[in-house]
Amino acid sequence: MSILMPKKVKHRKWQRGKNKGTESRGTELNFGSYGLKSLDYYRISSRQIEAARRAILRYLKKGGKLWIRVFPDRPVTKKGDEVPLGGGKGYVDHYVFQARPGRVLFELEGVKEELAKEALEKAGDKLGLKTKFVTKDI
Repeated sequence: MSILMPKKVKHRKWQRGKNKGTESRGTELNFGSYGLKSLDYYRISSRQIEAARRAILRYLKKGGKLWIRVFPDRPVTKKGDEVPLGGGKGYVDHYVFQARPGRVLFELEGVKEELAKEALEKAGDKLGLKTKFVTKDI
């Protein structure tokens, strides 16, 4: 299991930030003919991305090319159980990708539309946010 995480980050611990606006980058299909687009704000963990990737590949069996258009580069900290208040911010627990509405998460090429739709919907079930199947306008 290859969990996605950055090799190096500028700041080890980040602040949470706000869920504001819609996505301006990564809203169009650039590589494949079919894609999965987010409709919500959500912090997608590296484990969820990996689970979605496996679901797609398992459904397609052989054939087709998959692009993962997101990368979890945002650290999330967690303090241990039964740790009292104070003592600073917790240790980095895992990494997430902050999804905003309109972002293309996955792209597929080289399979029939019905197969791609079913595979990407299965992947969307693993992510925990509302998603939409999109196709390239030719």
